[in-house]
Amino acid sequence: MNRDLLRDLYAAVCAALLVLTAVLVGRAIQHRDGSLRVDWPPLLASWDPHVGPGTPAAVLVAVVVVVYGPSLAVRLPWRPLLLAVWGAGMAWTWSLALVDGWHRGVAEQLTTKNEYLRAVDRFHDIPAALRGFTGHILIGSPDNWGAHVAGHPPGATLTFVLLDRVGLGGGGWAGAWCITVGTTAAVAVLIAVRTLADEALARRAAPFLVLAPAAVWVGTSADGYFAAVAAWAVTLLALAVRGVRPGPYGFCSGLLFGLTVYLSYGLTLMAVVAGAVLLLGSARRPLLFALAGFVVVPVLFTVSGFAWWEGYRVLVTRYYQGAGGVRPYGYWVWANLACTVLIVGPATVAGVRRAVVRPGLWPRLRSRPRGDHGDLRLSLLVLSALLALLLADLSGMSKAETERIWLPFAMWLLPACAFLTGARGWLVGQAVLALLLNHLLLTGW
Repeated sequence: MNRDLLRDLYAAVCAALLVLTAVLVGRAIQHRDGSLRVDWPPLLASWDPHVGPGTPAAVLVAVVVVVYGPSLAVRLPWRPLLLAVWGAGMAWTWSLALVDGWHRGVAEQLTTKNEYLRAVDRFHDIPAALRGFTGHILIGSPDNWGAHVAGHPPGATLTFVLLDRVGLGGGGWAGAWCITVGTTAAVAVLIAVRTLADEALARRAAPFLVLAPAAVWVGTSADGYFAAVAAWAVTLLALAVRGVRPGPYGFCSGLLFGLTVYLSYGLTLMAVVAGAVLLLGSARRPLLFALAGFVVVPVLFTVSGFAWWEGYRVLVTRYYQGAGGVRPYGYWVWANLACTVLIVGPATVAGVRRAVVRPGLWPRLRSRPRGDHGDLRLSLLVLSALLALLLADLSGMSKAETERIWLPFAMWLLPACAFLTGARGWLVGQAVLALLLNHLLLTGW
């Protein structure tokens, strides 16, 4: 066994020990005083071993991707590869969701009391709802919003309002929307890696983007949809700064970044990943187009009566009125990282280790690695996502539930798997983890 592989395994074992510690310590704290506000720490889940209609399909998809994924990723032409990644990702995500059955796994996920669909009927007059949105955030306010509606800018809820307006109302359509859109994030990440690093690395990462344990929460939580919007914003910016239609792609990237921060307050931290993309780009002119596109969404919401900064200020108060004020920072500041291990899997942990210790990475950061240094450029992209995730962690505004909240950051950690050797063995580990999570636990999303 070579030294690099041994160190990869050490990293994976250390990550597993972090998860085990988070489980044991978390259970002790929860048993003592219930302050964690989750049933199976560090995840918002409950112990419920089960199988379901999606079980055979999930196992089949896992086997096919493990056996054929690495070779097909090398042989397929680029565009068919992107379609294959999206199709396989949807098959994997749908099958995992359906392990819990159609109603419990998909149709009812976004209809519970704290979810977005409960607020759809209150948006019959959209301008009026936006003008009064902030006034319903605090728990003591009249007709206060449910936790997820209050905890996000109105762009999140408005998505499901608009789906309802075009005849796609209800939990089934909402779940299908989140899975269909959410699984495109893998395609966006692949395009960005090819654009900023090189195609060979993107191809090696492709099977890992399909078989990610994160799929457990992409199907079905709205954060999977948020992750896709953020991913396409980054990818369009990458194309623009590398000289591919800089005007249109730059402007569309800005539009999506604007939408991203109106889907989730915390996704302002995607600016860290955007900064890495700009550092790796060869043109600055697209930034002007991106800024022009970015202001569109904030202007529309502000003119309609919703002030983002005011909403965030009130949200901070609401956060500490609820579970956020009870959950101990001292536990979650490290247990959140255990959640991250569970959504990205052991392969990504090993890949991130390789990204951090990449020879020549740190001396070349100041010189903006280009040319043949595709591995260094990919390392910088991965590390920017890791930095954004750590900043979110330290903020204290993400105590628990990060298995879904951090999906937009986690998607950019997954390409680190391109650095690994023995892809099939690592893919088995990814698949087994996802299958165990979905069959042993009943997750809250």
